[in-house]
Amino acid sequence: MTTQIFLASTLYGTATLAAALDTTRFAPADRRVLLVSNNAATPETTPAIAAMPGFERLRTRFDDVISWNETIRPFHPGGWAPRLDDVPLWERQLRLVWGLGDDDVELAVESIQVNPALGLAQIFTDAPVTVYADGLMSYGPTRSKIDPLVGTRVTRLLHLDLVPGLKPLLLTEFDVEPETVAASAFLKVLAELADSVDPGAELPAIDGPALLLGQYLCALDILTAEEEEHLHVRMLRGAVALGRTCVVFKPHPTAPDRWSRALEKEAAELGVDLTVLDSPVLAEVLYQRMRPSLVVGCFSTALFTASALYGLPVARVGTGLLLECLTPYENSNRVPVTIADALLPELTDRQAVTGQRPGMDTADLTALVRTVGFAMQPKIHPGLRPAAVRYLADHLDQRTWRYFKRRRLTVLGLPGAVPARLAFLARSATVRRVVRRIRFLRRGSTPPSMPKTTPR
Repeated sequence: MTTQIFLASTLYGTATLAAALDTTRFAPADRRVLLVSNNAATPETTPAIAAMPGFERLRTRFDDVISWNETIRPFHPGGWAPRLDDVPLWERQLRLVWGLGDDDVELAVESIQVNPALGLAQIFTDAPVTVYADGLMSYGPTRSKIDPLVGTRVTRLLHLDLVPGLKPLLLTEFDVEPETVAASAFLKVLAELADSVDPGAELPAIDGPALLLGQYLCALDILTAEEEEHLHVRMLRGAVALGRTCVVFKPHPTAPDRWSRALEKEAAELGVDLTVLDSPVLAEVLYQRMRPSLVVGCFSTALFTASALYGLPVARVGTGLLLECLTPYENSNRVPVTIADALLPELTDRQAVTGQRPGMDTADLTALVRTVGFAMQPKIHPGLRPAAVRYLADHLDQRTWRYFKRRRLTVLGLPGAVPARLAFLARSATVRRVVRRIRFLRRGSTPPSMPKTTPR
């Protein structure tokens, strides 16, 4: 007997799994379990996947639905992991309460480098693991080192081809090969959702309104609440400047209501018809329901599904600010922000938005993402260093500097660490001796003697 356990924390991820199952990306199994996890900061006040509109259409692919939150209560899914000595006990317990018996277990999880996916993989120590990606983070490096006892069990990476021609970097340190989920199957699943979901607000009667996507970035400590609120206002003003008089705002499900009120006030001053959605539906459902003439966001994955899968015009706003604010440099959102900034047109650039001109071709984007990925995780991907050196030596200019930090390049000894006119200092033996002497003095040690140099 074989039981497949699919861990999901978002409706979008569940739809990705459904599309993969519909196209036989998973081998037949005697039982399929959907393990749902609510990873919100306060799960008690945030709707779980099973309570979201359209979930019932997706759960038909699975034999059972189990709550991970209930299983490990009162612990939080993002903060709990089994202690090493308790792993056998947890496996025995889960096999008992989930009715697994002696079944062979196969896992399909998202975000393997963090809990709850990591904890689940540690409990079922012999289970092969499929990692599926429901966003742009699959194109970036693994955010932290993974225990080889887990990483070597990952057999593949399933992902949507949201950026055609760009190959995911995630888990390549374990030679994991990516496999794409067919776009046609994913669109079919989303069509099912659209047929069964009520957006919760009366949508505009006219065709082609502008759709604004909120992400609630302040909850991730990327922006302050005031900065994100201003970002939404910029989206509205930019859409109006492009001639849109009818706008729909899709806030993040856990975003505060005051953001909607601020937008409503701004819309009234601009004379714009604004609709704020009050139901946590997927943006892709709205793409089918109202066919927007423009989709505006920051670096949301939904921007890329709109462009790549639905052929809708898109525009970005605020990515320059985020590239400055993201800390530390290895923040896992850096690659998604970089891709959005490099590829999508800026909202204020009317010609670029109208013509939907990509900012970079695929080859340049691949080289950029690989270089940013190395700068983020040089110890995980040391093999990317030669390509990063070549890219920075040839392409570091006013346009690409926004993706790097001089301090980071200095620490890694990469081109661009010091201005070109001062590059000779790094090659100076005298300068290196002075630096060593200063370091010794700071440590309170006796500095080495400095050999005399013959003046030229």
